[in-house]
Amino acid sequence: MGYVFVDNDKVPSCEGKSLFDFADALKVRVPTSCGRTGECHECIVQIIQGHQALNNKTAVENFLGPNFRLSCQAKIEDASQNVQFDVLRRQPKILSKGIKRDHDFLPSTYIKDYKVISDSFEHGEILNTKSTPIYGIAVDLGTTTVVCSLVNLENGDLVGSASFENPQRFGGSDTLHRISYDTGEFPGELQAVIIAGLNFEIGELCKKHKVRRRHIYEMIVVGNTTMRDIFFGINVYSVGQKPYKSLTQLDLESGDKDSTSLVEKAKRLNIRIHPDANIHSPPLIGCHIGSDVTADLVAIGLDILDDNFILLDVGTNTEIVLGNLGNLVAASCPAGPAFEGGDVTYAMPGYDGAIEHFRIQNGVQEFSTINDQSPQGICGSGLIDLIASLRKNSMMNEFGVFSNGEDNFHLENANGINVSRSDLSALAQAKAANYCGQSIALRNSGIDLHNFSNLFLSGGFANYIDIDNAKSIGFLVDIPNVKIKKVGNAALEGAIMLLKNKKLRTKFELLVKSIRHLELETDEHFFEHFVEGCQFKKLALM
Repeated sequence: MGYVFVDNDKVPSCEGKSLFDFADALKVRVPTSCGRTGECHECIVQIIQGHQALNNKTAVENFLGPNFRLSCQAKIEDASQNVQFDVLRRQPKILSKGIKRDHDFLPSTYIKDYKVISDSFEHGEILNTKSTPIYGIAVDLGTTTVVCSLVNLENGDLVGSASFENPQRFGGSDTLHRISYDTGEFPGELQAVIIAGLNFEIGELCKKHKVRRRHIYEMIVVGNTTMRDIFFGINVYSVGQKPYKSLTQLDLESGDKDSTSLVEKAKRLNIRIHPDANIHSPPLIGCHIGSDVTADLVAIGLDILDDNFILLDVGTNTEIVLGNLGNLVAASCPAGPAFEGGDVTYAMPGYDGAIEHFRIQNGVQEFSTINDQSPQGICGSGLIDLIASLRKNSMMNEFGVFSNGEDNFHLENANGINVSRSDLSALAQAKAANYCGQSIALRNSGIDLHNFSNLFLSGGFANYIDIDNAKSIGFLVDIPNVKIKKVGNAALEGAIMLLKNKKLRTKFELLVKSIRHLELETDEHFFEHFVEGCQFKKLALM
């Protein structure tokens, strides 16, 4: 007899049953809004093992790649084989909180004369002729994870937050693959699935906190250029081709628009809140540097900073902004997903069971997993610890070659988890991209590294890394630890601030236009920086 495995649990297999049925039996939440007919495309799962035990794909599944199915359509045909699948809505360990900054409470949606009024556009707009509770939603739309927060717009209080894995994963693990998918045979599928995911999560938040969907009158959405444009239904073909610019950027440069920010009605995007709610996204900075970085800058208080600073938003794409109000440069580093669960055999995002910390103490391996679950893989912070430990204990050289001549390093008592030479190569290239961004941006700023007062580390991954280990392998510039500040999910916090203060939107519309965008690949020393950055050692800036 075979078994069906999901979320570290199993039930006996049975011919004719769908994977959705097995998820029900194991009490695993799988989203759906179509009554399991396959029409909503929400119940996507990734098949880890046992493809051959399932029926062939149905017509409604043609938009999915080879390792993905709709759980309502995938049925067991051979119950003697094991089948393992993952739901694309796992709850990652991700920060919903970030740096706190004092600011005035001045929302664009408010109650006046017993009416709900919005000033998102130039003229005041009546959204409801009756006085009702008013709420807003702030969303950080990441390539790997999505976080949203429900905010009371009458007093500014945070009501609740939720996070979930971006269900667009079937279109690829990074932005370039998503662009290729969205501009290919199935345009619109990525938009549909992320909107369905948000609608589901908003519904859960509303249920939990006893809030009516129609009382949500505004939404702020931030994300990298690709994620944002897909969400708003903007063709992303131009983002994947030189000069790698959003259509909104091209419109700005041609004079057809005066900003890259976006405002759209909820009803047009099929977001299930008040149909006339305004969905706003702040401006892009340049090419792949999106509105999430603008939100980061809001959160760290760029508009009131007096000293030189460095901001690193670490993710599938790492973005860097540095300098001061009179001299700002920015760059995007195409790091790829190696440190976030892709391109490395046993790598995984920060879910239950991911090894998040690792060390070798007196020749003995020690590690911890998220929520103390059985080891399932290793996440970004664990990979940094692992590489640093191998170097510290002379078990690997700076080129990623194991001292014992083996092709793999096996983690003891970790369910067969290992790191191979090819895995290290992928990690080295990802790290090198980060180094290029930091080194080239610093050189172009003309500011000596010693003259920076703060290095802000933004993002969930960055929040959990060991600073000393990250510096020892050349992941971060060598700056005193006292200057390094982990600011958590600054993008989400910045989105909340923009939701609560309309003046900040106007201020940052102007401010981001002063930032000089650097194209790393055009720098004459890029190759030298990249080669140097591929080494696992503390790196001096070139």
